Amino acid sequence: MNVLHLRRARTSLVLDARGPGLPRLVHWGGDVGDLDDDGLRQLADATVPPVVPSSFDAPTVLSLLPEASAGWSGRPALAGHRDRADWSTAFRLDRLDVDDPSDVAAPARVDVHASDPDAGLSLTVELTLDPTGLVLLRHRLRNDGASPYELRELTPVLPVPAVATELLDLTGRWCRERSPQRHPWPVGTWVREGRHGRTGHDATLLLVAGTAGFGFGSGELWAVHTAWSGDHVTFAERRPTGTATLGGGELLTPGEVVLGPGESYATPLLYAAWSDTGLDGLSDVLHTHLRARPRHPRTPRPVTLNVWEAVYFDHDLDRLRALADQAAEVGVERFVLDDGWFRGRRADTAGLGDWYVDEGVWPDGLHPLIEHVTKLGLQFGLWVEPEMVNPDSDLFRAHPEWVLAAPGRLPLPWRNQQVLDLAQPGAYAYLLERLDALLTEQPGISYLKWDHNRDLAEAGHHGRPGVHAQTEAVYRLLDELRRRHRTVEIESCASGGARIDLEILARTDRVWASDCNDALERLAIQRWTGLLLPPELVGSHIGPERSHTTNRVHDLGFRAAVALFGHYGIEWDIASISPVQRAELASWVALHKRLRPLLHTGRTVRVEHPDPAVWAQGVVAHDGSGAVYAVSRLTTSVAQVPGALRLPGLDRRRRYTVRPAEGVPAPATMQRTEPGWLPTGVTLTGAALGSVGLQLPALHPEQSLLLEVSAVD
Repeated sequence: MNVLHLRRARTSLVLDARGPGLPRLVHWGGDVGDLDDDGLRQLADATVPPVVPSSFDAPTVLSLLPEASAGWSGRPALAGHRDRADWSTAFRLDRLDVDDPSDVAAPARVDVHASDPDAGLSLTVELTLDPTGLVLLRHRLRNDGASPYELRELTPVLPVPAVATELLDLTGRWCRERSPQRHPWPVGTWVREGRHGRTGHDATLLLVAGTAGFGFGSGELWAVHTAWSGDHVTFAERRPTGTATLGGGELLTPGEVVLGPGESYATPLLYAAWSDTGLDGLSDVLHTHLRARPRHPRTPRPVTLNVWEAVYFDHDLDRLRALADQAAEVGVERFVLDDGWFRGRRADTAGLGDWYVDEGVWPDGLHPLIEHVTKLGLQFGLWVEPEMVNPDSDLFRAHPEWVLAAPGRLPLPWRNQQVLDLAQPGAYAYLLERLDALLTEQPGISYLKWDHNRDLAEAGHHGRPGVHAQTEAVYRLLDELRRRHRTVEIESCASGGARIDLEILARTDRVWASDCNDALERLAIQRWTGLLLPPELVGSHIGPERSHTTNRVHDLGFRAAVALFGHYGIEWDIASISPVQRAELASWVALHKRLRPLLHTGRTVRVEHPDPAVWAQGVVAHDGSGAVYAVSRLTTSVAQVPGALRLPGLDRRRRYTVRPAEGVPAPATMQRTEPGWLPTGVTLTGAALGSVGLQLPALHPEQSLLLEVSAVD
C-alpha cells in the first residue's frame, strides 16, 4: 500500500494507506501540487502528530473511521454491539480499489475494504472526488457474524485543519427557514440533530468551518452536507489533542437498525466542499455539481401559478378557468391546482388518503380544467400529500393499522393528520396504485407538488422505530413513479422548506423554500437556501400584496424583484387585480423570461455591503459576458445615502455597461436627484466595478433596484 493523491478542480485528497489499519486522510482541500511517491510519503509523515506526555505511547492519527482501538477519544464514528459484545472494533485494511482516470472531467474514486474478524464486521469506505472538487463519502457496514448486530451509529467524518476557527450553520422554523448562526469554534462538539422524521425547518443545509472573518467572497472554508431526508446529525468537533473534524450521518433510534447475519447498512452520502474564495466559492462547487447531474432540469423552468393563495379550498371550475386565462395573459407557463380536489377535502380536517377526484366538486373529473389549461399552452400541475392521512378519511377507517405509531396509541395530531407507514406493503401498494392511476388517467398532469405537512412523532413500524424504513420507502415510491412517468416533474414541499436535502433532490426537480411569500422574509430565506442550491431548483413566487403569513404589505415591484432570483412563480389571485397591476406583473414575467438563461446557469454572488440595511446579490455568466444584480433596502440607514456598491464576480479586464433593468417600473426612492450614472447607465471595467463600485440611489425601505450588466468588448 502507498500514499494516494487524487486531484480535481484545484482540490486534492491525500490518503495514507500504508498502515495495517484503516487509511488516514492526510489532506482534503487546496491542491498540493505535483508530488511523486516519495514526496507524498514525506507529506504524510510530516503531518503525523508527536507523542506528548500523558498520552498513548504511539502517535494517534485520525483514520477514515476513527476507532477507540487506535486511540480515538472523540465522538464515536461507529457504535453498536452484538448482545453486549463486539462493541469495539480494530479494522484492518484488506484492499483498495482505485479508479483515477486521467480525464479530469471524470470522478476519481477509492473504495477501501477492511474487516475485523474478531468483531464479525466488514467495512467499505467509498470516497469520491467529483470533477468539481466536491467530495462524497459513504460507509457500508456488513455483519459477518452468526448473530444479529445492533447498529447505533455509523457516521462519516473528515479532518479539518487548525486554521478553521469559526463555524457557520443554519437553523429556522416554519416560515423562517435558513436563519444563519455563526460563532467561534472552541474545543468541544457542536452537534446539530434533526429528530423530525423529515429534514426539518431547522436543518442546517451546510455546516461550514472557516478561517477567521470569512465572508461571501473571502476566506478558506470546509463544509459538509448530510444527504438524508429522515432523522440525521451533523457536527463539528475540536479535541484538546488538536484534532478537528466535520461529520454527518443518520440519527438512529435504539433498535431501529439491527443487522442480521450477512446484512449490510449504508450511511447517507456526506457531501463535503472546500473553497478558498469564501461562501460563494462553496456555492459554486455545489451548484456546478448539481447542474451536471443527469436528471438536472434541462428545459427552461416554467413560470408557475399556484392557486392556493387565490382560492384555497374553494374550487369552482369557472373561477379556475378564468384564473388560468389571466395566467396565460401575463405569461405564466404552468398552472398548479393545489389542495382541495380529492374526496371529502373541503378543509384540512378530512380527506387525506382518499386520492380520488371528488365527484361532488368535480362531476366531470379534472379533465375540463386540464383541457382548458393545456389548450392555453400551459402545463398542468397538481398538489398531493401522499405520506399523510386524516383520521376522517375512508382510508383511515379501513386501515387504521397503516399509521406510523407506537403500540396502543396514535401520535399527537398535527394539522389534523397522521403519517402512513409506507414500509407496510399494503400502504405502499395502495399509494403507488393511486398515484400511478391518477397520472395515467389524467395524462395532462405534468407536475406534482408533493407536500409533507407534519413531523414524524412516535413513528413506529410493527412496534419498532420506523423513520429509517419510512424514509427508504418514500425514496422507493418516488423512484418507481419516476420510472413509470418519466416526464412528470415533482416538487419537494414540506410545510415549506422542511424537506430540502440532496437525497430528496435526487428524485425531485425543485424545492419549495418556504410557505412564507413575504418578500422581506424571502430575501434571507432564499439567500441562505442558495448556499446549497442553484436558483433554478428553488421555487420563488410573487405573493399577494398583503402577505398571507406575516400580514405585511409590499408593492409589486419589491415582491417581483425578490422572486426573480429563483424558479419564478405567482401565488396570488391575479383575476382580482387591476388592469394596471396585471400589466406590471406581465412586464416582470417577461423580464424573468429574458433573464432566465443567465439566472439559471450563472454563478451566484452575494455582495457584502457595509450598510446592514442594504442587501445585494447577483448572478454572473461563467464566460464573463454579463450579469444581473439586485440591490434591496431592508430598512432606513444611519447614513442618509448608502455607500457605493461593489459588483463582484466580473472579469476585471473587460469593460461593462451597467444600467437599470429595462421594461419594469423603477423602485421608489427618497431622493431629490438620482446618481448621475443611473438614468443612462455607465461603462467601466470589471476592476473598477469590483473595487470602487457605483453610488446607490436612496431607495425607500423594502424596495429593490435591478441592474443589468453587459460586456461591451
